[in-house]
Amino acid sequence: MKYLLIVIIISAFGISAEAQSKVKEDSISVKGNCVMCKRRIETAMDLNGVKFSEWNVKTKKLFVAYRPDKISEKEIHQAIAAAGHDTDLIKAQDSTYANLPFCCLFRDHDPHGPNGEELNKHE
Repeated sequence: MKYLLIVIIISAFGISAEAQSKVKEDSISVKGNCVMCKRRIETAMDLNGVKFSEWNVKTKKLFVAYRPDKISEKEIHQAIAAAGHDTDLIKAQDSTYANLPFCCLFRDHDPHGPNGEELNKHE
């Protein structure tokens, strides 16, 4: 009985370690401008299989840790585009992009001043 219990415990640790090793980390270029963009992009990552995500306003990079057996990299890009933001692989639909707040529009103009300060501040 003790032997069986030991085998079960060791197997559980092995399965847990294997599941953790399947997490993939990636950095994705995502267009956006402000804190509102950050919230929208990170909220779009509330998906099954995504373990962590953080978008950097200055670098325009999304760091994401995900389980490739649960979600693909393409699905991550699609979710970001569905939220209105372009990635290096998928462009958001024009109609979705057009519904973003003015300060979040990144394609045709820079809503920020020459030094990067927001002209239309909000948080």
